[in-house]
Formats: sequence, C-alpha cells, structure tokens
Amino acid sequence: MDDLPSTLRNGRYAVVRLLGEGAQAATFEAVDKKEGRPVAIKRFRVRGAKSWKEVELAEREARVLASITHPGLPRYIEHFEDQGELFLVTELIEGESLLSLRKRGATFSEADVVRFLRDVAAILDYLHGRAPPVVHRDIKPSNVLRRKDGSFALIDFGSVRDKMKPEGGSTVVGTFGFMAPEQFQGRAMPASDVYAAGATALAMLTGREPEDLPHKGLAIDVAASLGGGTSPALLRVLSSMLEPDPDRRASRLSPLLEGLASAPHAREQRRDPGPKESPRARDERGRARAKSGIGKELEDVVSRVVEEGVAHFEKEWSRNERKWEKKAQKREEKHERRARRAERRAERRAEDWSRGEHHHHGVPEPIRTFLHFGLTIAQIAILVSLRAVVPAVLTLLSIFFGKPLRDAASRTNEAGKAANDNILRAKDAVSGRVAPQGTRIEVREVDRPAAQKRVRIAGEESGEDHEAEEERLAEEEAEQAGRTKGRRGV
Repeated sequence: MDDLPSTLRNGRYAVVRLLGEGAQAATFEAVDKKEGRPVAIKRFRVRGAKSWKEVELAEREARVLASITHPGLPRYIEHFEDQGELFLVTELIEGESLLSLRKRGATFSEADVVRFLRDVAAILDYLHGRAPPVVHRDIKPSNVLRRKDGSFALIDFGSVRDKMKPEGGSTVVGTFGFMAPEQFQGRAMPASDVYAAGATALAMLTGREPEDLPHKGLAIDVAASLGGGTSPALLRVLSSMLEPDPDRRASRLSPLLEGLASAPHAREQRRDPGPKESPRARDERGRARAKSGIGKELEDVVSRVVEEGVAHFEKEWSRNERKWEKKAQKREEKHERRARRAERRAERRAEDWSRGEHHHHGVPEPIRTFLHFGLTIAQIAILVSLRAVVPAVLTLLSIFFGKPLRDAASRTNEAGKAANDNILRAKDAVSGRVAPQGTRIEVREVDRPAAQKRVRIAGEESGEDHEAEEERLAEEEAEQAGRTKGRRGV
C-alpha cells in the first residue's frame, strides 16, 4: 500500500504492517505506544465512498464494537477522524484466519469443528441476546481467527463492504456461499448467522467453498458433501444449521450442540484439500498434529503440578493455623493472669485508702494551676487525636481493608473516651475534690495479632516496684494453691 502511514493520532500509534485491504477500507497492525500493546486499526476512505451507506456502516461498526465486550470478539479501544478518513482501533487478536490456514494446506478434524461451533455459539448467544439483537451478517473463514490455544474468535463487523482480501468472492450484505438465502432479500436475522456458521464449519471439513458442494434444490446436501466419515450427531447439527427456510432453521446454535460430546474423539478427517497438495504440506500437517499432542501432554502435567502445589499449600496453612491458635491461647491466658493480679493490687490499694494509709495533701495554688493547664492541653490533644483524627483515618482506610480497621477505629474512639475520663478525674484530684486514680482499674482489649490482650491499670506504678508486686502476688497464689492441695489430701 503506497500511502501506508507511519504513525497516527499524533504519534500514539506506530504502524507496523498491512493486514488486509478492500475497496473502501484497509486494516493494519500497529503498536499503541501509550499502553504498550499491539492493536488493529481499520481505515475507512470516506472521500472515496460510493454512497453515504458505506459511511453509515463504518460508523455503525465503531458504535457496535464500542457497546459489546466478549472474549471471542475484538475489544474496542477508540475511533477517530483524521484528514477526511475514519479510523477504528481495536484489540489485535493473535491468531490466523481459517482461510489463511486452509491456503497453507491445513485440514481440520471433527474435534476442531465442534470446538469452533461451541465457541461461535457462545459469541452468537451474547450478540443475539442484546436488545436489539446484533447480527454479524458476514461469518466466513476469513472472519474467523484461530488462536494459538485452539479457541476461535470472530472479527470484522463491517457487514456491507468488500472483504478484507480480494480472493473468495465479494461481500454484499454477506458473502456468497456463506450467506443465508433470506439475506439476498435484505432480511438478516439471528438465524442468518447460524446458517453462515454452519457453512463455515462445512468448509472447514471439506476444504471447499459451499457453492461448490452438492445441492438438493436450494439446500446443500450435507451428507453427500461429507461422505461417510462424519459422526451422525455432527451431520444432523450441520443439516439443521444449513436449512434454507429461516422459519424451519434454528435461531440459536447452542441447543443444537447439546447432543455433541464435550470433547469428541472422532477420528481425524484425512481429506485431501485438492490434487495439488504436495508431500511437504502433508509433512507439515503431520508435525502440527504431533505438536498438538505434545501440547496436550504438557498441559496435563502442568495441571497436575498445580493441583499438587495447591494441596500442599492448604495442608501447610492448616498446620500453621493450629500453631497460631495455640500461641494465641497461651498469650491470652498469660494476660488474664496479669489482669487478675492487677485487680488484686487495685483492691488492696482501695483498702489501704479506706483505712487512711494514703493521705491527700493539698497542692499549692500555682502548681495546681500549672497541672490543671497541662491536663487541659493533654485532654484537648487526646480528644482531637484519639476521638477525631485517628478514628476518621481508620474508618476511611476500612473502605479498602475491611472490618479490622473499622474495629480498630471503634476501639481507638473508646480509648480516647477512657483517657478523657481519667484526665477529668486527675483534674478533680488536683483540685482536691476526689481521691487520686490509684484505686481505679481499667481492663481494655487492644487489637493485636492473634487476639492478643493487654491489661492497663490506671495510675499503676512501673519498674522494679511493679515487678516486685507481681512476684509477691505469684508467691501468694502458690501458697494458696498449696494450702488447698493439703486440705484435699487430709
């Protein structure tokens, strides 16, 4: 193509090569520099269009592709106009058309055809199920791509225009041979796509154009075309799909395939594509079949390894989960013991206070004012941080990380409230209105890994005095346990 552009869309797309060309449109492969992926770009020559209908169909193709999403269809990226020409950018599906494969001497087995029918049935169910239904109107070997994994994709929604490559007939609301009889009258319907898919499957099996096959009246004689090497179930499916009368033909392909096996093991169709097939073409076909078998074995091995890996991971996870539960239980028991000891210490301090062993001395006014001011500052800081800022941040993060952060926000708010209450009591104590906080105990759960708990005692001393107190309480518990055991022995 002489006027093949090097770049498009202000340099975003770098053109690589021409894929196909018709009278009014050309398709070429390009690289999207912005996304770093290959794309297919179709260019419509608006200025050279024979009628406004061709321009309308080009715009319709872009509009339809922009509204559909299916694994078996090219994904729409964008469309734009540049210097009187329309450009449609879609995903580049890696694969080779059935027409190109057939020209290279490739043949298709019955299993290949069943795979094609199942893939195209899923695509047509999606297209025909939309409101209003989307009818492709031009299913044929050149518009069907076979991917490397053996699956099939449907391309080219141009509908009425010359086909991408000149060989194989012209396109007038479909392609002769693959076009249902009602399309000659301009009456395309979902059943028309079913007919075209059946004609494509028949071309795959026979290696010949549908118009060159035996006919009975207006109908293709499927049995005479295939001979005796095809399974009766597939023969019935193709005959139903190629029924000339649209009122008698199925409007959906999926129900027709229910009688076919999911993975048919029919023998390979060893049909000669023509008297000119060379020994080299037959050798290449044999190597392709061998490669397909190796690929299946490799797929089985990979699947088995993945399953074993998943089973091992689940076993190890279960084992580690039990260990974590035991450690969490031990930590919880330890903190419960500490909580009981803390309660006893608080009770003793309360008793000491009630007996008058602790005396509250008045605080000089300047020091009391200073302490009261400091406690007020601390109170404001706690209210702002623990009851406003931190809960708000944790609640916002819980949108992304879920319930644990919402629980943490709630606990932080509660901690702020408790701290505020304690500061109020401390201010009262400084003012000389109540006893200090030495007699009050707070036992709070703190959100930690493995359900860890922490016990905090308000006004509790730390350091060596705290450790000595814990040792003394532990000795008292041991003595009490010994006395209990001795009484039981007696």
